[in-house]
Amino acid sequence: MTSPIARAGFAVGLLAGQALFGHVPAIAGTGTVAAKEQSQAAPAPFVEPDFIVPTLAETAEFKVMPLGPELVEVDYAAYMSSIDHLQATFTRSTRWPHADITAADAMQDMVNEEARFAKRESFAFAVLTSDGSRERGCIYVYPSSVEGYDAVVTLWVTKAEYDAGFDAQLYEWTQQWLAAEWPFESVAYPGRAIEWARWDARVALSHEVGTASQ
Repeated sequence: MTSPIARAGFAVGLLAGQALFGHVPAIAGTGTVAAKEQSQAAPAPFVEPDFIVPTLAETAEFKVMPLGPELVEVDYAAYMSSIDHLQATFTRSTRWPHADITAADAMQDMVNEEARFAKRESFAFAVLTSDGSRERGCIYVYPSSVEGYDAVVTLWVTKAEYDAGFDAQLYEWTQQWLAAEWPFESVAYPGRAIEWARWDARVALSHEVGTASQ
């Protein structure tokens, strides 16, 4: 029998809309007046066209692969098992996750993440057990709006995995992975290497500066 989430995915189709997780692309602003006008009209590429984005990383204990519709059921099960934990440690908001997320919502989120990955706007990864039967957490790689950082990386694990100590293990592995496999010189890890309050203040300041310069 087709699952409710799979049926929702068929109904949603391949339309990409607003995601559960937002981000602001970086804007380039150098060169002649014409070049400046052009750069203000279109985002600078998050990663260069010739960069091959990782699509699979495997260790003895887990594997990492892009989020997409084929992972909707394990992803949904993971975050719905840890609503209070993720609201407190990851989003710091009751907007996500919450008890009223439907199968259609879950599928739309996966469609959105897949579309942004394909457009190289941001990259969302599931952290799965080695056999792929269960999601242990997620890793997100976003452009940074804060000067001095090429990218922003956030990650979460389920409450059960957090209690087992996997959060610290995954954070350490993620830093090594970003350093070895990605082209960024400076990566921000809000809520980890940078306190949330400090990061929020810097993001707010960057938005104020950007608004004032328009």
